[in-house]
Amino acid sequence: MNDARVNGVVETALYVKDIEVSHEFYQRVFRFPEIFRDGDRLHALGVAGKQVLLLFRQGASTGFTEIPGGRLPPHDGHGTLHVAFAIDRDSVEAWRERLRELNVPVSSEVTFPGGGRSIYFRDPDDHLLELVTPGVWSIH
Repeated sequence: MNDARVNGVVETALYVKDIEVSHEFYQRVFRFPEIFRDGDRLHALGVAGKQVLLLFRQGASTGFTEIPGGRLPPHDGHGTLHVAFAIDRDSVEAWRERLRELNVPVSSEVTFPGGGRSIYFRDPDDHLLELVTPGVWSIH
């Protein structure tokens, strides 16, 4: 029997125009700790102690990147992307208040048929961010 299987998503990458502005936004809004920094090319932030949000400066990783263990392949991205962060069902009002206090405008709120709720807003690069409670997806 082949035991090759995926255990989850470890990294999510966003490509941003100004890495310092984006880094500050994600730390201010979400309080994500910095776990790694590679100058103005990459900032890695920890999410819930088990995932990594990678903030890459647009255009800064279009060639191979040499690291002690090998070569990282080129990559880059443009356009508006979407990331959803899991929150507890009973923290929706606390998140509304936090976003209001930080002057982060909410784009939309949705209650899904399964009872899950989402709050949508934008980051400095216009990426669509979502705070999502259990009940939006059958597996969450």
